[in-house]
Amino acid sequence: MVGIGFRKDFADQFLNSTTLHPDFIEVSPENWIGVGGYWKKMLYKALDKYPLFTHGLSLSLGSPDELDLPFLKKTKQFLKDTGARLFSEHLSYAKCDNAHLYDLLPMPFTEEAIRHVSQRIRQVQDVLGDRIAIEIVSYYTPVAPEMDEIEFVNGVLELADCRLLLDVNNVYVNSFNHHYDAKAFIDALPLDRIRYIHMAGHEQVEEDLILDTHGQPIANPVYDLFGHVMSKLNDEVPVLLERDFNIPELSELQQELDRLASIKAIKRNTYAIAG
Repeated sequence: MVGIGFRKDFADQFLNSTTLHPDFIEVSPENWIGVGGYWKKMLYKALDKYPLFTHGLSLSLGSPDELDLPFLKKTKQFLKDTGARLFSEHLSYAKCDNAHLYDLLPMPFTEEAIRHVSQRIRQVQDVLGDRIAIEIVSYYTPVAPEMDEIEFVNGVLELADCRLLLDVNNVYVNSFNHHYDAKAFIDALPLDRIRYIHMAGHEQVEEDLILDTHGQPIANPVYDLFGHVMSKLNDEVPVLLERDFNIPELSELQQELDRLASIKAIKRNTYAIAG
């Protein structure tokens, strides 16, 4: 399955043409909870045609603040009402002292941070009654690290007993900016926990700096890294194409979806033959 984010920018054109035909759609619950009228009708029109995956933006799992339980309960109801197949969130924080920072900030790679965020993930899972998938985020400077990024991520996955959303572009961006081997990083992950994959574009702004923008086509090195991932997965893991702005013609988005689906099929068959 290869899907696309359902965005108001192109919702009408998407639902009233056959140019773009993903296998599923994704939304962020906070953008749709409580929405009525025209846009609620549009969302449910999309849900009549496509399965739904969800990706949260504001739980702020790494925050020192208490979890927003009223919002979490609204999210649970939204997931139930829409029949969402998966809920995912970011391994980061976006709120402190009840102030929303409007960015996904990295967590310190420490044992204390592992314990803190794992406890919060478990709390979220208890409320939702299901395991969530956490996303490895892009970051531009490490915060007081006591360990490598891979040790931190794997520590959280094990202690929280959650699933993994593997954003392949984020891994590529981090590996480029922080000078490590992206394929070795992926090989060191517990691949059996991967339940969802994100693919997106980035922008190289300096010779030694890439920004994770979600506003460009997927770069060839990221496609290559995606092929490496898929060669190791024999399961049908859903893959999302993220495009948050600079939205091209729907036909261009479909070309990216087709390329992702083609890589998935080729690598999956290679895995099956090798196995």
